[in-house]
Amino acid sequence: MFDSLADKLQNVFRRLRNKGSLNEQDVNDALREVRLVLLEADVNLKVAKEFTARIRERAVGGEILEGLNAPQQVIKIVNEELTTLLGGSQSPLTFSDRTPTVYMLCGLQGAGKTTHAGKLAAMLRKQGRNPMLVAADVYRPAAIKQLQVVGEHVKTPVFTMGDQADPVDIARSAVAAAMAGGNDIVIVDTAGRLQIDEPLMDELRRIKAAVNPQEILLVVDAMTGQQAVNVAQAFDDILSINGFILTKLDGDTRGGAALSIKSITGKPIKFVGVGEKMEALEVFHPDRMASRILGMGDVLTLIEKAEAALDEKKALEFEKKLRQNKFDFDDYLDQMRQMRKMGPLDQILGMIPGLGANMGKMPGLQIDEKQLAHVEAIICSMTAHERREPGIINGSRRRRIANGSGTNIQEVNKLLNQFEQMRKMMRGFAGGEMPGMPGMAGFGGGKHSGSNKKSKRKHGSAFKFPFGRG
Repeated sequence: MFDSLADKLQNVFRRLRNKGSLNEQDVNDALREVRLVLLEADVNLKVAKEFTARIRERAVGGEILEGLNAPQQVIKIVNEELTTLLGGSQSPLTFSDRTPTVYMLCGLQGAGKTTHAGKLAAMLRKQGRNPMLVAADVYRPAAIKQLQVVGEHVKTPVFTMGDQADPVDIARSAVAAAMAGGNDIVIVDTAGRLQIDEPLMDELRRIKAAVNPQEILLVVDAMTGQQAVNVAQAFDDILSINGFILTKLDGDTRGGAALSIKSITGKPIKFVGVGEKMEALEVFHPDRMASRILGMGDVLTLIEKAEAALDEKKALEFEKKLRQNKFDFDDYLDQMRQMRKMGPLDQILGMIPGLGANMGKMPGLQIDEKQLAHVEAIICSMTAHERREPGIINGSRRRRIANGSGTNIQEVNKLLNQFEQMRKMMRGFAGGEMPGMPGMAGFGGGKHSGSNKKSKRKHGSAFKFPFGRG
């Protein structure tokens, strides 16, 4: 996300870092570039000007911190101001003192309201809540059916009265049904339009009056840039919304909507959609997003993803196997699946400080999700005995595994060789040594890899850990 914006900003600050000291002209030149980068990212002109003006006032004004040289000072100021621009601090979802808490989702057609109603329900279910989804869009063809499919996927009931009922009556009846059925959350999926019009807004006003929602969340498409900000302003003027769900942020290379929307409306971004899966909804943290944009990583989100994806019981069992030197292909597959549950690997690596900013400059580091699928297919084509004892896999078994997985013998051989390297590393861990990292499926190798050159030439591996020797 924000790849284009992040790359250009990081280039500006990289040039600053190369200077031993800064004068006022250096700061002005850098900020002129920053302003151009923001405008190219479709950031609102007024927002871009005010942002750079605040940085200039602080930087040229001589704000000095002990232990930081001048370029580092400017970058620190930019990080703080960028955090403020994005909202300052995380704005949590609030809950009503009376059950049920009602959330009303609104927005234009195509922004992703229905899908993100389901994502929000899934997130709340993980928190121990008991949500209900409400199909109040009676105009768009198959909108009710889509919400029912989404609800089934996230194991959440969907309240509907068909496509002939009045949306206001639907919302009011849904709240009564939730009270009777023990649902403590009601998420109303309202109708959208291709553009803002008076009938749409009148209906939303009437729904708001009927159910008195705890929060009105506007769902906006991040990839529409400045248009998303204009839509946000219009909805807020009429409905007085509480916050935003910014969708398709994983595909937004520019960042104009995210960087402008809080300043223009005064309302916070509460959640961001970062993928198609129902789990791909994140709480928005302005400070973490600022760090990602400036290439400083996002360790806290990485830790949270790991804690959510990794099974503690399996981790203890895995540790025991390592100590006993019994690591096999079942363990390999289990670890790979748990890692993939954390999200797309390029997003995960982008959260590592220093790595995210340089991934595009590491030609040897390739994240190949398709290759991971090939690896999984190869392992699943092995018998249980072969997974436990890879040493028995001879030529005929390799041909059978290749045919069964839809791959070829060369790919099977690569995986077996990489697995043997990993087993050697695990034996080193068990013996208290710290050898270099071996190859692992899914990562492209390069000079930064810790694998030895002889092994790389011999196996021609397409996947290596991106970390050097410890």
